[in-house]
Amino acid sequence: MSLFRSEDMALCQLFLQSEAAYSCVSELGELGLLQFRDLNPDVNAFQRKFVNEVRRCDEMERKLRYLEKEIRKDGIPMLDTGENPEAPQPREMIDLEATFEKLENELREVNQNAEALKRNYLELTELKHILRKTQVFFDEAEFGLPPQMADPSSQDEQVTLLGEEGLRAGGQALKLGFVAGVILRERIPPFERMLWRACRGNVFLRQAEIETPLEDPATSDQVHKSVFIIFYQGDQLKSRVKKICEGFRATLYPCPEAPSDRREMAMGVMTRIEDLNTVLNQTQDHRHRVLAAAAKNITNWFIKVRKIKAIYHTLNLFNLDVTQKCLIAECWVPTEDLEQIQLALRRGTERSGSSVPPILNRMDTLENPPTYNKTNKFTSGFQHLVDAYGVASYREANPAPYTIITFPFLFAVMFGDLGHGILMASFAAYLVIKERTLGAKKIQSDVWNIFFGGRYIILLMGLFSMYTGMMYNDVFSKSLNIFGSNWRNNYDESTLMDSKALQLDPNSTAYFKYPYPFGLDPIWQVAENKIIFLNSYKMKISIIFGVFHMLFGVLLSLWNHVYFRDRLAIMCEFIPQIIFMCFLFLYMVLLMFIKWVNYSADTTDVKAGPYCAPSILITFINMVLFKSSKNPDVCDDWMYAGQGFLQKLLVVIALLCVPVMLFAKPIMIMRARKQHQPLMNAGHTNNAAENGDAGYQLDDSMQQVQPVPAHQDEEEDITEIFIHQGIHTIEYVLGSVSHTASYLRLWALSLAHAQLSEVLWNMVLRNGLTWTDWTGGIVLWAIFAFWAMLTVSILVLMEGLSAFLHTLRLHWVEFQSKFYHGLGYSFTPFSFKTILDQAATNAEE
Repeated sequence: MSLFRSEDMALCQLFLQSEAAYSCVSELGELGLLQFRDLNPDVNAFQRKFVNEVRRCDEMERKLRYLEKEIRKDGIPMLDTGENPEAPQPREMIDLEATFEKLENELREVNQNAEALKRNYLELTELKHILRKTQVFFDEAEFGLPPQMADPSSQDEQVTLLGEEGLRAGGQALKLGFVAGVILRERIPPFERMLWRACRGNVFLRQAEIETPLEDPATSDQVHKSVFIIFYQGDQLKSRVKKICEGFRATLYPCPEAPSDRREMAMGVMTRIEDLNTVLNQTQDHRHRVLAAAAKNITNWFIKVRKIKAIYHTLNLFNLDVTQKCLIAECWVPTEDLEQIQLALRRGTERSGSSVPPILNRMDTLENPPTYNKTNKFTSGFQHLVDAYGVASYREANPAPYTIITFPFLFAVMFGDLGHGILMASFAAYLVIKERTLGAKKIQSDVWNIFFGGRYIILLMGLFSMYTGMMYNDVFSKSLNIFGSNWRNNYDESTLMDSKALQLDPNSTAYFKYPYPFGLDPIWQVAENKIIFLNSYKMKISIIFGVFHMLFGVLLSLWNHVYFRDRLAIMCEFIPQIIFMCFLFLYMVLLMFIKWVNYSADTTDVKAGPYCAPSILITFINMVLFKSSKNPDVCDDWMYAGQGFLQKLLVVIALLCVPVMLFAKPIMIMRARKQHQPLMNAGHTNNAAENGDAGYQLDDSMQQVQPVPAHQDEEEDITEIFIHQGIHTIEYVLGSVSHTASYLRLWALSLAHAQLSEVLWNMVLRNGLTWTDWTGGIVLWAIFAFWAMLTVSILVLMEGLSAFLHTLRLHWVEFQSKFYHGLGYSFTPFSFKTILDQAATNAEE
């Protein structure tokens, strides 16, 4: 019954002994059937009883996230066996904290040692490259002078650096100092410009790139660096050069001047690098072993810590009694599951070793309970479609079970194509068959999650589209000739070849005078008057489906009124509404059936001759305007005897229903208040000011509407009731017209889909079928690929999305507005499964 109406809920008070509270809440979290209320709304989160335990859980969670980050960094797979361990007892928190503390300290120590070793290794590697590169620089120069000294083009630089006397001295060149180091490659150009400007051209810079990238020990990123050597003269330039190097974060290394000293230092550096490599490998092996051991348990550790944290968060919602030995909670529970909750509480008490059993009492309340609809993997998608408009008011009729049928059917009316339906159903069937495998992957893509979450909706939409495609006899804009055609060809070959447009005449001898066994005759796909024929057919069935869909919504409002025992709403709202709808729009639908039965292609009218039948639209307009056509050259207005009088009577009765809907209910409420009589729908009336129509207040049995005391200013309340009743009446009367017209979108989108499919066939795929030589196969393959891509992207995806949105509008506005208020709030129970799923989603994002 919960599928058609939300679960019966009760507000309960729960008394738990302090020593058993943790275990009982743990069992309730596994059950996931209680929604706890916060009994300490004015207490700061940092002043609640179990705030220290929550902080300890936060700290453990931080340590686990650190371990997880390090595990992912090393690429170690984390073992997920799918187990769901129980929440540990409070005394086990100490062991978990000790384990996490030990792992974190060990891992941080290993990381610090590894970082120090990597930094030392980096320094030695950079020194190795400096010794190699600078050796080349020194080999190219003589007496310590850089090679630029011998370049005629740098004569000005030589004069600046050594002066004219130095140049005249020839072999007695001045001795230059130098510094060597390593700098990031991208900093070389600004570094060189700064040296030139700050030192006024009195330095020489030589640089060479290090071919292999080096690892940054702090970030583990690969960086590209260059070796440089700077020649200068004097202590003042030396100081200036070192400050510039420091500003550009260049690392300076000692570089001996003597070749023998450089060779000796290079040999020592290579020996130390080899030793560091050995130590680094051992350190990495130890780190890998620590992380691999943690990776086996980290998933279960996360589950345990999050469960503990959720339990203490929930306990912070409870109140302590005066003895400080008992915790008091208030919660919403489904009355059908009270026995399961009692069993869970009993298990929690036995697990804690307490001798005092918990107490669960039902409370009387006038507060609106939360709405809880039990769903499964099939019905949850349709329930989400309904809840996206608004969560159902408590215990009102749930549109979801009816949407399971009407939603894919109305979609298929607009998307009727057997080929496109097969594509959609095949994709959804794959998602359904592989749902376990695909669900376990937890793909973080919004588009994918929408398709995967609505796989059953897509499957039904595809299957219904296949059915309507067979009814339309439409497969990629072509038809299936299964039963043959009920039309014969009466034209000779010359007429067929010379005539571009030949229409089908149902009154000719070409038609066999009996309908096609299933769906449309395939001959209509090639007829020139196909659109004229299909337009009339699809427009009428759109109105028929729409009127019956809206009438079903009005009947569901009766089910609501009967359930809530709202006799006033039945008399003053439902009865005039159903009369108004039936006497106008259902009568129009009946005229369509009468026309189909009484008129055919060979029907002859006395006045207008053959092929004459009255127009339904003109007949309906004349009916509402109380007039009839007086032109003898057109068809007779009447389809049956006494039609004119009956139509006038129907319109008069329908119009009389409008003031009944507008004034009857407020007047009866006003009379009852003057006589001081409680109305069965008093709560419904007072809540009308809030929701525009109906709200219900129930007693603890959830079966009767309880009277709510009227406000002191009754005149204002009555005025408010009149205003809202007027709005509701105008909305229904005008909406009946606009909503009926709105269902014409079924015809419009069906026509657009069929025509777009035909355009793709004629303008794309048909071109590949015109090739007659051997190249036609290759061309057809390429054109078919292009046509298939356009078909899937435009006709299946874009047109499917368009039809989906239009179907959603027809349900939210045209259907649900007749009976559904959607003013409730969802039942959000304390459930470990929900908490863990949400935490996993947040962690992956």
